[in-house]
Amino acid sequence: MKTYAVTVRALCEFAAKQGDLDLRFTPSPTSQQGIAGHQTVASSRSASYRREVTLSGEYRHLVVRGRADGHDPDRQLLEEVKTYRGDLDRMPANHRHLHWAQAKVYGALLCRQLDLSALTVSLVYFDIGRQHEAPPLLQQCTAVELQAFFEALCERFIAWADAELAHREQRDMALMGLRFPHDDFRAGQRDLAKAVFNAARLGRCLLAQAPTGIGKTIATLFPMLKACPEQELDKVFFLTAKGSGRSLALKALETLRQSDPAMPLRVIELVARDKSCEHPDKACHGDSCPLAKGFYDRLPAARMAAVSAGTLTRESLRAIALAHAVCPYYLGQEVARWCDVVVGDYNHYFDSTAMLHGLTLASAWRVGVLVDEAHNLVDRARAMYSASLTSTQLRSLRTAAPPTLKKPLDRLQRSWTRLVKELTEPYTVLGEPPQAFASALQDATAAISEHLADSPTAADGALLQFYFDALQFTHLLDTFDTHSLLDVTRETGTGSRVRHDESTLCIRNVLPAPFLKPRFAAARSVVLFSATLAPWHFYADTLGLPEDTAWIDVAAPFQADQLSVHIARDVSTRFQHRSSSLAPIARLIADQYSAAPGNYIAFFSSFDYLEQAMAEFCDRHPGIPTWQQGRRMDEVEREAFLARFAVDGRGVGFAVLGGSFAEGVDLAGTRLIGAFIATLGLPQLNPVNEELRRRLDGAFGAGYDYTYLFPGIRKVVQAAGRVIRTPSDRGVLHLIDDRFGRPEVLRLLPAWWRIEAPV
Repeated sequence: MKTYAVTVRALCEFAAKQGDLDLRFTPSPTSQQGIAGHQTVASSRSASYRREVTLSGEYRHLVVRGRADGHDPDRQLLEEVKTYRGDLDRMPANHRHLHWAQAKVYGALLCRQLDLSALTVSLVYFDIGRQHEAPPLLQQCTAVELQAFFEALCERFIAWADAELAHREQRDMALMGLRFPHDDFRAGQRDLAKAVFNAARLGRCLLAQAPTGIGKTIATLFPMLKACPEQELDKVFFLTAKGSGRSLALKALETLRQSDPAMPLRVIELVARDKSCEHPDKACHGDSCPLAKGFYDRLPAARMAAVSAGTLTRESLRAIALAHAVCPYYLGQEVARWCDVVVGDYNHYFDSTAMLHGLTLASAWRVGVLVDEAHNLVDRARAMYSASLTSTQLRSLRTAAPPTLKKPLDRLQRSWTRLVKELTEPYTVLGEPPQAFASALQDATAAISEHLADSPTAADGALLQFYFDALQFTHLLDTFDTHSLLDVTRETGTGSRVRHDESTLCIRNVLPAPFLKPRFAAARSVVLFSATLAPWHFYADTLGLPEDTAWIDVAAPFQADQLSVHIARDVSTRFQHRSSSLAPIARLIADQYSAAPGNYIAFFSSFDYLEQAMAEFCDRHPGIPTWQQGRRMDEVEREAFLARFAVDGRGVGFAVLGGSFAEGVDLAGTRLIGAFIATLGLPQLNPVNEELRRRLDGAFGAGYDYTYLFPGIRKVVQAAGRVIRTPSDRGVLHLIDDRFGRPEVLRLLPAWWRIEAPV
């Protein structure tokens, strides 16, 4: 029988966890602090002490591997070292139980490797904050006892491992015979699917630009799954920027399943914790939340039910979790380890603490990563590796802080004040991190950490939020380099009838490439696809794609006569010309509507501009139905906006370019017959973007294009893509601004568009 390999940690977490889910906040050491703590403990041991002892052993067809923290051969003592902060007595009993399980498994492996008859197993707890080693916890064990404990855990795991091996064989056999679920490929689909399969086969990255409407989701999932058996891929991650992308992926996977109902493919949809929490008013521990009480005792049955379900959408996962009285969110976190396809947000793989990336490394998975609407990844990644702190936040925290935090927070406030006082401009970029401020911030976070460790129940929302923000800020200070900038924004405000200066300190990522490169390297293959990935070198540069990344530009299946494209060359939508542009825009929309009544959408650069244009239009043409995008629409309101675009309907919807209706919206046929885009979509001209332009100009010699032109025209093309969704659609597009006629802009528009000559 084929062997199944598992780490000591994974074995114990699967087979030895028990009791409540307990996530009461206790500050834990960072990985660097943990390593340093282990080194401190090891440095106090004898010269014969062996650290990081590599061990492995077999039980039946299960291979268990790991590294014990330390072995003292003179005392025949094995140590499992754990770093912590705060009061050790507050550590939950189930955590201690898990630690003992790991120590005993290492002990069993060591006894077998060194042919020992007995061993002292020791749990060593080292307080990172106080740099203090607690008295060790010792158990005298015979090799027979340790082997029996080890075998009991293995027996518990083997039943699962056998099922996993059988599932993998059945899955791979089914995927080898997988057929495309439709009678034939759409135009362009076959080219895209072939490129994805080759990327998976060769273990390369692929940047794929493919037009809207050809079915990119199924054309990427199908070949990546088809490649799984031959390339021995353990998982496929389908990552999206929006919930609509997750829905499309789940729909495509269901279509594939319907083509072979017996296919044993496990799929899970991951959602954010705040969207899956059943009791948002309760804390995540057994004394507060009923779904945390006894979580690990009920997990095995819930996990078995979940992996047997096939596809786990947010709704079906919730139903299984509640049937077993466990938390849906944390059941999903567990079950994701055992699924073949994981559908989730970008942050699940690309963020600095991304779960899927961490599991990929820890489990040595071979993964295929599909990045949907990949043009969004640049901005999203920048946000992942940026952080900010505000003086208002600090001032409020100091006012309500407990006495133990007054001194470090006062020191931080003084350091902040000195830093800002030296600045004379509203916006200033600092050449390097100010050491005094960095030191004060580090001391403050350490003090907050100690306070929270000693009084975990005293943590309020504001204190925790500042703590997490400060930790992220400190981490980014440690990795600060030319890929980011540190800036200070000052503004004068009033509060409680007192005038004061407000300031914001921000570490702003400019170039996410250095952070994302390890993510691309960890995957067997990454495919980034979108309708707007031109020019390709912009994405290759900013995202840090490997040198051998392949590029494909899939030809559009549409004909030029499907879309009538017009440029309003006599109108300027520049900020200084907006008031004079309102009447011509209203007239243009009305003339088009009169010539061909139907559903249209008009995009503007901001809500202010949208509201002015709609007021002008309604005042001049009150008989034409209109509706508009609100500033903070919830899901129900967004659905109501889209519902106005009924088949064969009539009217004009007003929306913001780059907003929720400018991409990822499918209004095929007569639901939408035309669009007006009254802006080039260029990002706002402000000090931040100007600094971004200077940095990118220094890196690539194309600062204006990388900061303004490419992102702006990308939004225009995305919005225009709402009009033509299928080969049978017909429509009209009006690009309203004289700059659309410039050669550098025209080169960025889709090749299949034919610009109509001005009348």
